[in-house]
Amino acid sequence: MTTTEPCVVLDIGGVLEFTPETGWVQQWETRQGLPPGTVHERMHDVWQAGSLGSVTERDVHEQLAARLRLDAPQVDAFMAGLWTEYLGTPNEELIAYVRGLHGKCRLGILSNSFVGARERETELYRFDELVEQIVYSHEIGIEKPDPRAFEATCAALGVEPESCLFVDDVAVNVEAAEAAGMQAHLFEDNARTIARIAAHVSRNGSND
Repeated sequence: MTTTEPCVVLDIGGVLEFTPETGWVQQWETRQGLPPGTVHERMHDVWQAGSLGSVTERDVHEQLAARLRLDAPQVDAFMAGLWTEYLGTPNEELIAYVRGLHGKCRLGILSNSFVGARERETELYRFDELVEQIVYSHEIGIEKPDPRAFEATCAALGVEPESCLFVDDVAVNVEAAEAAGMQAHLFEDNARTIARIAAHVSRNGSND
């Protein structure tokens, strides 16, 4: 059973988290004497598999050791760099605003993620307490902009697509959400995003 209650679904990286590049990959390539681009060239299929949940964290560690010739402490250090960039820092203003929406609308997250993300983001940011449902690509095996990712999110929340506002910092994902029947907003800054969410909740809430 679905509801027409207003709903807001947010991306994580670049929206709820600020995730600027830290240069950790380039640092490793320099340290290992590897040509620029070698890490992603050798690990591309593993990164993709991790984002779709078809490998475990242990698999990732084993492939890093084999493909980049790293010992166990080096693998741990490499992954620490990966997670530091991946998790970034919290967008405190937006998170606080979303927390204030509890009881006014349905709340969800849709994220292109990596195996291990739920545990780390829960520990650091308690996103599980911020929203009702978190849909991670590595758990459903589907990434944005695949329309099935948006369908899965609406199904998890029990809402109709047209009652949802999706917020993402990647234009192709915003366009895909609109194509899937959702309303969508391209995140560029907190002020415009908060204003757009407020308008959506107010307009749709008045239809109850």
